[in-house]
Amino acid sequence: MVAKSQNQHIHFSVSGEGPPVVLMHGLFGAGNNLGALARSLAPVYTVYSLDLPNHGRSGWADDTSLAALAAIVRAWIAEQGLPQAALMGHSLGGKVAMEIALQDPALVAALVVADIAPVAYPPHHDAVFAALDAVSTGHCRSRADAEQLMKSHLREEGVIQFLLMSLQRGADGYYDWRFNLEGIKAGYSAVRAAPDRDRVFSGPVLFVKGGDSDYILPEHRERVLQLFPAAGLKTMPGCGHWLHAQQPALFNSIVGRFLETNYSGAQ
Repeated sequence: MVAKSQNQHIHFSVSGEGPPVVLMHGLFGAGNNLGALARSLAPVYTVYSLDLPNHGRSGWADDTSLAALAAIVRAWIAEQGLPQAALMGHSLGGKVAMEIALQDPALVAALVVADIAPVAYPPHHDAVFAALDAVSTGHCRSRADAEQLMKSHLREEGVIQFLLMSLQRGADGYYDWRFNLEGIKAGYSAVRAAPDRDRVFSGPVLFVKGGDSDYILPEHRERVLQLFPAAGLKTMPGCGHWLHAQQPALFNSIVGRFLETNYSGAQ
């Protein structure tokens, strides 16, 4: 089932039946990026796959701070009548999930954070933004046109194909991005920031790191444990930042085992 939040901020899909699990994707993504995980969890849980604000088919938000994004998702959770849920977020979705847990610990029964730490990151998407801008201004008549323009700025075929998942054809016949590119650019410093540092979430937390990724580093451990004292870490060898797409069976198994052990769904 696909539905639209009444507050017009959150577009989401629902599958399965059981205790609620909310999935949140990364920057430039959409809820369907985590489709393999949703399908693996659906036999046991009710899985909500969200398009974050400014992404996918969700509404566009002027305030892109983690606190603001978390507040929007919290309002959506309340709208669904969920007194408590497990959260799983990748990259930006992981930061939003962490912020929700810090804002309202009673709302979060268990938390999985995929390849992101609760720290501020330096800018590192210049090439991606250049590729996205090239498509937006390139009057592309086909996906192939867009792909060719992007190859002038990006070498990683996987990144190009991931971004192309958010391409759509407009009424004028030209292709452009479904997400709010200008809003994401304007709020880029906000989404790179660290979650709220003055609060603690003491519930069960699992960080899942790509073995070849540098998003979670040893020097982040102190900050992780300050905010999430019960946190554990699993490393997936041979994976980069998009670990859920590179080794989906392993990733799904790790998340599933953690939830089975730490999340009964009791309200």
